[in-house]
Amino acid sequence: MLALTLALMLLLWSFNYVAGKIALRHLDPISLACFRIDLAAIIMLPIYFSRKQRAALRLRDLWPFVYLGFWGVVVNQGLFTIGLNYTTSDHSAVIIAVGPIIILLLARIMKLEAVTPAKILGMAVAFAGVFLLEAENGSPVHSPFLVGDLITLCGTMGFALYTVLGKKVAGQYDAIAMNTFNCVAAAIMLLPLTVRQGMHLDWRAVGWPGWLGMIYMAAASSVAAYTLFYWVLRYMTASRVAAISYFQPVAVILLSVAFLSDHPTRNLLLGTALVLLGVYLAERGTA
Repeated sequence: MLALTLALMLLLWSFNYVAGKIALRHLDPISLACFRIDLAAIIMLPIYFSRKQRAALRLRDLWPFVYLGFWGVVVNQGLFTIGLNYTTSDHSAVIIAVGPIIILLLARIMKLEAVTPAKILGMAVAFAGVFLLEAENGSPVHSPFLVGDLITLCGTMGFALYTVLGKKVAGQYDAIAMNTFNCVAAAIMLLPLTVRQGMHLDWRAVGWPGWLGMIYMAAASSVAAYTLFYWVLRYMTASRVAAISYFQPVAVILLSVAFLSDHPTRNLLLGTALVLLGVYLAERGTA
């Protein structure tokens, strides 16, 4: 059951890159990010209130969900969507795969974990892979995807902060409550911007693939995949759940070839291999 759930999460999140790229052909990145997050909250609320034995929000956790919603949804999902507009789906998937490395760095900064030679080696190998990825056109500063990759990296840092800061709260709420409170907090924060974007959007110019892509990102990725993620965390350690990060870049590359007609380069493939090897070495060093 857990293996099937992980496989479903992998599929939902991997296809999210393709859906995002299709949606960005019809919607600007700011509008897409806002609409996706607000729609996710609208979907989660009736799911949450339909449950008879739902976990109530404790007043003392109100502020934690504000900053968790900010880092885990606004920054993570918002910057992922914006960054995807300026990079390829393949690059985005590889940058996000560096997430476990960033979590280790944050844990070290917060003195939650010690640095070991294996972790240092893993981090070095992973960042060498990122460098190789950005050096497809010579110097990384000349990469046409550098801006998008940096935005995506900032989003990944947001999720890393969410992971480190949310450990206490995550153990006190079920998966649906966690996702609902995070999404609603993020939607409230983004509401003024969402209204502004809606007022300036040419609604008739948005084709149905754009709306379908946005709905997929909200319903399949933000709602279904993240709810499954929180549920699986109750039965598996975070490191084991994070194992899907080894397969996601490969899945995204294959999906991008099939649906977006992308052509993987040698640097992309070698960089992906180094990043995944580095993450493996760093996480193995925590054992």
